[in-house]
Amino acid sequence: MSGRPSVLVLGGGPGAEREISLASARGVGDALREAGHEVHAETIGAVTLDQLRAMQGDVVFPVLHGSWGEGGPLQELLERDGRPFVGSRAGAARLAMDKVATKMEGARLGMTVSRTCLLNRDDAACPLPLPVVVKPVHEGSSVGLMMCHVEQDWDRAHERVRSGEFGDRVFLIEPLIRGRELTAGLLAGENGTLRPLPLIEIVPAAGVYDYEAKYTRGDTKYLVGPDLPAGVADRVRGDAVRLANAIGVRHLCRVDFLLDEHGAAWLLELNTMPGFTPTSLLPKAARHEGIEMPALVSGLVNAAMASTKIGTEV
Repeated sequence: MSGRPSVLVLGGGPGAEREISLASARGVGDALREAGHEVHAETIGAVTLDQLRAMQGDVVFPVLHGSWGEGGPLQELLERDGRPFVGSRAGAARLAMDKVATKMEGARLGMTVSRTCLLNRDDAACPLPLPVVVKPVHEGSSVGLMMCHVEQDWDRAHERVRSGEFGDRVFLIEPLIRGRELTAGLLAGENGTLRPLPLIEIVPAAGVYDYEAKYTRGDTKYLVGPDLPAGVADRVRGDAVRLANAIGVRHLCRVDFLLDEHGAAWLLELNTMPGFTPTSLLPKAARHEGIEMPALVSGLVNAAMASTKIGTEV
């Protein structure tokens, strides 16, 4: 392999976040070309190992979201394929995609974690006091997110899940915590260890950071390096690194928190393949440190190659 490695950029996937994945994949591909890499872009569904092996590229950059593309199945194929690939290996990807398991790991580390229940389709009663949040255990981009402030909200949410509107997805229920939404992006440094980027505070105009607020309305404000109470930023960034290392994340991730009025940062979830769209948060945080998209994605390709060379198994 001479010069910059060629990169197979994968986008699409079979899940609800397919369109977001395609937008992210375009952003990654364009930035890699600008950085001098030869790019082989492929739009995929749920590919087989033989199909994956037939695609060109020295390194694989899978820019997929959701349970298949980000939650382990694709990572298992990539491990069997044998080429270096960007992102976490299958075990860490499965654990991070499971919001309940992630919160349990956070609790083990002493992080602030809310009480969480699984939604029973046959039980019409909400197991937690209202207001609550109902959302899929294995999904991202706020797909299926429902806010339940009163009994009628809960009845509608329960009926939507029970009716099969969301297929066989498992849903969790957690208390609705009011506060400031913070996200901590992590990026592999020169030695491969994850380091925190500047925090970003997310301020949706309508008060809820749902799918439309993320991708369609364009009225959400993103404050890089927000003004926070003393010690909060360091604590949140430190917790994000500890959680990612405990799960076994590699190369990149984003960890989301809610900061309440008492200064407690409640863990929400960890995303092992953050978006690379124009509104995506990890590129915003990296840009604040002077890392533009071409350098960001090329650095991730180099991190994937370095992981393979040193036999990284996380």
